[in-house]
Parts: sequence; structure tokens; C-alpha cells
Amino acid sequence: MTLRVLGIDPGITNTGYGLVIEESGRPIAGPHGAIKTSSSEDMSDRLDKLYREVSRVIAELEPDVVVLEQLFFNTNQKTAIAVGQARGVILLACRHSGAQWAEYTPLQVKMAVVGNGNAKKEQVAYMVCALLGMKERPKTLHACDALAMALCHLQSRRMRELTGT
Repeated sequence: MTLRVLGIDPGITNTGYGLVIEESGRPIAGPHGAIKTSSSEDMSDRLDKLYREVSRVIAELEPDVVVLEQLFFNTNQKTAIAVGQARGVILLACRHSGAQWAEYTPLQVKMAVVGNGNAKKEQVAYMVCALLGMKERPKTLHACDALAMALCHLQSRRMRELTGT
């Protein structure tokens, strides 16, 4: 059975995406990249662009499930609000496309991919490349984070199958 998991690392300036295809229990990297918006644009225009681009990516890549990073509160409230708005339009794109979705915390992703919840972005990128057999690191860390989210979902899925939960 083949499973197609699209990870999305939500952000208002850079939203990373990455498809991981699991065939015969082995994960393989699919298309990945980042959707960028300009801070000089009006917020409604940025959110509209993000919605349209995420909708396009979902339609083109046809994932079985979309995985998003769960919003966590950090010290910068302005950033948290913008990421929350980005997550909202991404969830709306999932809803309108009929895509199933799941979410994981940054800690869960780092534990699943690196085995260390305090791992740095560079460590996550290294492990993503190693686990997916990639010769070159994706152009952005946002795409790496998105691929890591997809890998986290696959590992969580395997654990649920093994434990029956």
C-alpha cells in the first residue's frame, strides 16, 4: 500500500511543504518547497495567496493526509497571531479540497525524527535527509520542517498500528 503524506510548516512569510510517499514501508521524498508572501503586501492578500497556493499544492500532489504543525504560544504574540491566521487558511484549503488532516507539536516532530525534543533545525534537516535518502538538503528549512512533519505522521501511524491505539 502506498501512503502520500503532505507536511505543511505554516507561516505567513514562508510556508514550507513537503510530500513523503511511503511505499512498502519505506519513505521517499516527493516534491517540496516553500510558498512565500511579501511583508509589503496587505495581510488579506497574503492570506489569499497562501490559500490559493496551498489549494494548488494539495490538488497537484493528491495527498492521503495533510499534516500541520500545531500552533504553540511563544513570546512574540504578533508572530503567533500571523501563524494562527496562516493555519486557518491552510485548514480551510484542506476542508475545501476534502483532504484529511492531522497535527503535531514541534516537540513530537523532533522526537519522531531526531529522538531529541530539543533538536536544532539543522539536526532535523540532517535527519530528514538521512531518513529520506536525499543527497541534497531542501533549499529551505521550512521545506525540511514540512518533510519532518510528514515523517512524524508516518512514525506515529506505525506506532498506533503496533499498539492498537
